[in-house]
Amino acid sequence: MKTKLKMTINNKEVDFIKGETIYQVAKKAGLFIPTLCYMEGYKPSGACRICVVEDVKTGRLIASCSYPAESGMEVRTDSPQVRMSRKKIIELLLSNHPQDCLTCTKSGACLLQNLSKQYGVDEIAFQGGAKKKAVIDKASPSVERDMAKCILCGRCVTVCSEKQGVSAIDFSHRGFSTQVAPGSFKSLAEGNCVSCGQCIMACPVGALHEISHKKLVIDAIINPNKKVALQFAPACQMTFPEYFKKSISVDDATKKIIGALRSIGVNFVFDTCTAADITIVEEAKELVERLTKKNKPLPMFTSCCPAWINFIETFYPKHTKHLSSCKSPHMMKGALIKHLSEKLLKTKAKDLFVVSVMPCVAKKSETGRPQLENEGMANVDAVLTTRELFSLLDEFGIQYEKIQDSDYDRPFANASGAGKIFGATGGVMEAAIRTAYYYVTGKELDNVDYKPVRGMSEIKRATVDIAGTQVNVAVVNGLGNVVDILEDISAGKSDLHFIEVMSCPSGCVGGAGQPYNTDAELLKSRTKTTYKEDENSKIRRSHENPDVIELYDKHINEHEAHDLLHTRYKGDK
Repeated sequence: MKTKLKMTINNKEVDFIKGETIYQVAKKAGLFIPTLCYMEGYKPSGACRICVVEDVKTGRLIASCSYPAESGMEVRTDSPQVRMSRKKIIELLLSNHPQDCLTCTKSGACLLQNLSKQYGVDEIAFQGGAKKKAVIDKASPSVERDMAKCILCGRCVTVCSEKQGVSAIDFSHRGFSTQVAPGSFKSLAEGNCVSCGQCIMACPVGALHEISHKKLVIDAIINPNKKVALQFAPACQMTFPEYFKKSISVDDATKKIIGALRSIGVNFVFDTCTAADITIVEEAKELVERLTKKNKPLPMFTSCCPAWINFIETFYPKHTKHLSSCKSPHMMKGALIKHLSEKLLKTKAKDLFVVSVMPCVAKKSETGRPQLENEGMANVDAVLTTRELFSLLDEFGIQYEKIQDSDYDRPFANASGAGKIFGATGGVMEAAIRTAYYYVTGKELDNVDYKPVRGMSEIKRATVDIAGTQVNVAVVNGLGNVVDILEDISAGKSDLHFIEVMSCPSGCVGGAGQPYNTDAELLKSRTKTTYKEDENSKIRRSHENPDVIELYDKHINEHEAHDLLHTRYKGDK
């Protein structure tokens, strides 16, 4: 048992354990200390100095995020000296920062803006100018960079290297010329960026944000020659109640948003959860074939996350043969909607504009993949993040009390609980196990809740007994965590059969397209909501979804299923 030590913060004696920082001790005691560069779970740099506290005995200011607590130490977190120091730092940052808060995408969620209000900064006390106006980098299909707004906190660099194992960006140059940049490349599009977007979520200001498709969508809505078909990802639906800032169910929040979209001219609204069920039917078949026929190499990786696809194609291209050939659910949905549009929607495919609302910015890069086209058309025409959808709804000034709630359009309006859990890390794996078990045994799992793959841990391993066959599975979130698995495969040491990979923390519920300032508690809440939606579903196995059964019985044959629902990867022959 670790010995508890004592220190004093703001005249209050508090306990701590050796190795904890002052910031950690204060947070446990319920005391607020502002930060800009600090991120929970990462080694602190102490770069921004916003978190300074005053050592009462020496009078000096120390960075609480990196300074270890000491027995008998006494500090103040909000003394006049501390407040003056923080205010000066904020004023210095603002002196060299664009004054365009009214048009900044991060306005209202910007930590620098919030700190300015908190510390009463009502004028810029210093004149900057050392930083030249940066050229905005829009070359990436997913992430836009405006380095004039960068405050050099280093959070994006840390996440990209430590969490994602990509290291697409780093500090370059020195002194006033210091900037965060993609190595020797001019643009993110020229380097190794995989479009995961976690740098966007790490950025405390508006230096990084998604490439917006909002104008494309609005232009399509008002175009009399286009019909807009929109679909919602599972993780977005679990986030919809947050938009209304009150207690409301996922179902009620979704119906209100569908009603609002119809009121502004969206013609069709579909549930991507149904496509998640279709994905599981295809993916489980593929897994069973690999296990029994050994026609393709094991282990098999899931293929739903486009950032993961970009990662393996960039860093481990020889292992793309381990990827499932299934398209991601929204791409399957887009392909099916366009293929069946005349038959089921009475609309020509060329007149449809398919929009996916996703918790992810990498989905934007996915729309440009040539492998995701059918019949000469892209499967999906535009992607809105959850943030962009909320912004679009705000832009139209919708009065929800005057809008009639609405439900999804047919076909494909039903979803199983298995389709709904796709947004949580381990959800794809659990859904696949439910169906793969049935395909092998002809029987249903007695208990569909496969809890060994649930939870927010970055790596989870388990063994599933399917009719006497021991199937070793793994679930990974955070791209850096899959590297050891890939290296084991390279060395021929892997005993795994099936691996789920998602690039974002806790899976899609923590996607880079979700509302800003998503924290651990929100991730837990969205994950809990996800499994509650599954638990309350009448159908909990993808292969039992009547809409999925109807699709294969009435609308597509085996050849069409392969053509519409499967894809290839870079380097595939």
